[in-house]
Amino acid sequence: MAPERLAFVCPRYAGGGAVGGAETLLKNLAIRAARLGFAVDFLTTCAQNHHTWENTLPPQQVARDGMNVHFFPVDERDAPEYLRLQQAIDRGRELTLEEETRWLRNGVTSGPLMDHLARHAPSYRAIITGPYLFGLAWFAAMAHPDRTLLVPCLHDEPFARLAVMRQLFNAVAGCLFNANAERELAVELFAFPDERARVVGMGLDPFTADPAAFAARHGLTAPYVLYSGRREPLKGTPLLCDYVHAFRQRTRRDIKLVLTGSGPIEAPPALRPHLLDAGFVSEQEKHEAMAGAAAFVHPSINESFGIVLLEAFLAGTPGLVHAQSRVLVEQCHAAQAGLWFRHYPDFETQLAYLLDHPEARADLGKRGRDYVLREYAWPVIEQKFVSALDALLPVRSSPANNP
Repeated sequence: MAPERLAFVCPRYAGGGAVGGAETLLKNLAIRAARLGFAVDFLTTCAQNHHTWENTLPPQQVARDGMNVHFFPVDERDAPEYLRLQQAIDRGRELTLEEETRWLRNGVTSGPLMDHLARHAPSYRAIITGPYLFGLAWFAAMAHPDRTLLVPCLHDEPFARLAVMRQLFNAVAGCLFNANAERELAVELFAFPDERARVVGMGLDPFTADPAAFAARHGLTAPYVLYSGRREPLKGTPLLCDYVHAFRQRTRRDIKLVLTGSGPIEAPPALRPHLLDAGFVSEQEKHEAMAGAAAFVHPSINESFGIVLLEAFLAGTPGLVHAQSRVLVEQCHAAQAGLWFRHYPDFETQLAYLLDHPEARADLGKRGRDYVLREYAWPVIEQKFVSALDALLPVRSSPANNP
């Protein structure tokens, strides 16, 4: 019997430090599905830059990671129109349905990818796509809603309140959420029914890392806090820099801030000598940086799944997260491995506690590692994925049609 076919549709193919957590999650789920015996087609674009969406990779089909990975060219887009509408949404201006659709179409779309789905959709048991705010995912889902499972990576943001998003969530066969808090947000925004919702998330591979290695490599002799990921206002990194600067000024304690990842750093000039921008690092060095940190600080309020926070837990390091991030607070609370702050006074109190109580910090870190090993082992996630697939899209007969 031929294996069941799955299609994963994602704007970019994760790799080389070029993409974010949502794309990494979809890629890893697809790889695991292939290892479980599904025939997986990963449908993505030739773009690598999520600002320009320029076609930098050749259109091709390659065998990679146990899957057939198809790269399709991005359609021509009106970037000024897209930015105009994006800014209007950010500012809370109500758009017409036609304007919302134009915003999606001028983000990232691919006619050739849609043509592929039009030809081969009947051969796929499921089309799994996300994140929710990309035109590519929206058009793929709306073209084949009865066999689409959306991995929304939903945030509490203006884009989630667009009429087109209510259409999307109402249309798809089901959603694979990353956390209970994300699922609850979908209920609040769209009255999303429980029978079409499952929480799956992503597995993490266990690792060990020397907590002294990163500091020794970079000549750090003072305690440091760490952030890993994109540096941008939506991720809260300017706020983090301001808070660490204020902590140093107010407490007169020598604490350093280490950042890995990409993007410009907006920091007070006086903090610069105490800030280490490590840039892109290997997974091993990232894990070593996590293991040696006094805390992993995640200041973002717009998260659907804190992958780097869970990695920090695996490294035995507690989290310090923004209280407005429902998902990150939920993870810290469930693991009993982190603290959260509403404003600077909270930040100062919590960070000082972690610095002054090494035994409590170590206990939080141990709880975090145990939690991730228990809840996010790949066999656990694989079972959740298969169970979600069986519940939301039971096996049905479909015509043979091999892409």
